[in-house]
Amino acid sequence: MKKRLSVPPTKSALLQVSRQAKFLEQGQSMLEKKRDLLTRLVYERLAQYRALRAEAAAELKEAYHWLGIVQMRMGGQMLRQSAVGLRQSVSLRVTARSSVGVEYPSVTAEEKPLQPVGLMWTDASFDEVRLRLRHLTVTLARLGEAENALWRLLSASRKTQKRVNALKYNIIPRYHATVQHIRAALEEDERNTLFQIKVLRARQATASQD
Repeated sequence: MKKRLSVPPTKSALLQVSRQAKFLEQGQSMLEKKRDLLTRLVYERLAQYRALRAEAAAELKEAYHWLGIVQMRMGGQMLRQSAVGLRQSVSLRVTARSSVGVEYPSVTAEEKPLQPVGLMWTDASFDEVRLRLRHLTVTLARLGEAENALWRLLSASRKTQKRVNALKYNIIPRYHATVQHIRAALEEDERNTLFQIKVLRARQATASQD
């Protein structure tokens, strides 16, 4: 048997609980729409995340390939000396963004012109690896945004589903059980009242005949 609310079986209580039940049902409907929208966004972000992850993996593999080449041609010490004092080649800006009430950081990454290196011992592969690492940084920034947004949307979707389940299988059934109980109690009181009236009328009729 479903648990009921602790309210007196009166007409005013019946009206109040019925209104609250309708309000909760509307809330459940809104939460279900929000859940469906969040689920759609999760699948969209998941597809974007998988594509960016594959793209980043390919670019990372290629960048490390060229990094190995420049390491062999220039040597570790010369490579470190060439990298000293270089300006940033990527501009990053992080702003707040929101989807269906879920906030997550939005990352804007832009490639900047590479600073020329005038050292005689630098190799052409040094500029090649710089280009690839610059592009990889932009891709990783986009991947980070997609992953962060995906997990936050997924977390919000799970919380919304839990609230829908709580309303659907726990809270709203309690209100419905309470409404049924109050109606049954009021109908029983009405039947008892009618029975008592009939008994009184019968007694009055018998008394008048005597």
